[in-house]
Parts: sequence; structure tokens; C-alpha cells
Amino acid sequence: MEVIKKAFYRSIPVMAGYIVLGIGFGILLHNAGYGVIWAAAMSVFIYAGSMQYVGIGLLTGGASIITTVITTIMVNARHLFYSISMIDKYKRSGKYKPYLIFALTDETYSLLCDDEDHSEETINRYRFFVSLFNQCYWVIGSVAGCLLGTVIPFSTKGIEFSMTALFIASFTEQWINSKNHIPALTGLGCTLLCLIIFGSDRFMIPSMLLITLILTLIRGREEKAS
Repeated sequence: MEVIKKAFYRSIPVMAGYIVLGIGFGILLHNAGYGVIWAAAMSVFIYAGSMQYVGIGLLTGGASIITTVITTIMVNARHLFYSISMIDKYKRSGKYKPYLIFALTDETYSLLCDDEDHSEETINRYRFFVSLFNQCYWVIGSVAGCLLGTVIPFSTKGIEFSMTALFIASFTEQWINSKNHIPALTGLGCTLLCLIIFGSDRFMIPSMLLITLILTLIRGREEKAS
């Protein structure tokens, strides 16, 4: 029970963001003509905030399977570089591993990347409940937004920027709480460089590949040094 309490208290900042962002997603989904079941199903089985926002356009536009797959890879490519640092953390997570991998969002990562103050016996349960609480917040927000959309008319102009705002908040929290700023600086530097070289329409994939390459090399050197 103590582990559950700690996980809940740790997840409260994400709760504030996920419920609001989930409501935004639910409203957009309702305005696109999809109901509560769709909102709940997408948040339970897809659980990828920015991709769910993009997914609304794919659904309404009748996108093909190939287009959907490519778009999903592009939108979620950022998961490649920060998941590298969680390989060792999740290596001995046992029965919790499948869900921990599935539920590793940007915000969950920001909470779990510095969680070494827990014992080896409780750490996996703690990570599981942090991940579970965060997804519950997202599901609750999505369903609530869809329900609100049925009774209250909303203007959806600008709602899509809410994901960008959450990413900025997560980055700021991680920067403040983490002593190692190399991953953050690597991400900023690579993204800016690729933005200049490839332009705003094509910088995402090259920057993710470059970030992944550099962090992999850094991790390899740290392992050799230790």
C-alpha cells in the first residue's frame, strides 16, 4: 500500500496535464463524429497522446494502412531515444515488463528516469503503478472530454497545441530534477541542427535518428568506462 501511495503522489503532476489533454482529445474526437467507446478504446489500446490527436485526422480522412503505419512511426520515433536509457531499469522487471514497455510515455519517462531511491523489491511495483495511474488519468480525461462534447459546444481551435505545452512542461521538470543534462542538451542540439538543415517539414525523423545514434554512443562509452 505504501508503494501505491508513493506512486500516486508522484503521478499527481501528470494527472493535472493528462486529464486536461485527454479532455481536449475527447472533444476533438466527438466533433469528428466518434463516441465514448472510441475514446476509451483508443486511450486504452493505443495510449499515445500525440498519435491519438493525429489519429483523429487519419480516421476522418480515410487514411490507408500504409499511411497510418508510416505516420505512427514518424510521430512516435522520439520514443526510440529515451527508451534506450530504460533498458537496464526494466531488464529485471519480470511480469511487469510488458506493461511498463507499453505505458512508457514522455511524461511517465520523466517521472521514472530518476527513481533510484526505491529498494529492489518495490521498484518494479512502484514503476507499474506510476505507469498505470498515468494511463488511467488519460483514459478518464478522454472519456470525460467526449461526454462533455455531447452536451456543451466547444470551439476546438488551438486545442492541438496542448500536447506541445505538455512536452515543454515535462522537459522543464526533467531538467530541474535531473543532474545529468546531456540527454536534454543532445536532444535540443540535434533538433535545432536538423531543423536548420532539413526544414520544418522534414526535420523530425533525421533529428530522432541523430539523437538515438549519439545517445547510443554515449551509453556505450559509459559502459566501457564503468
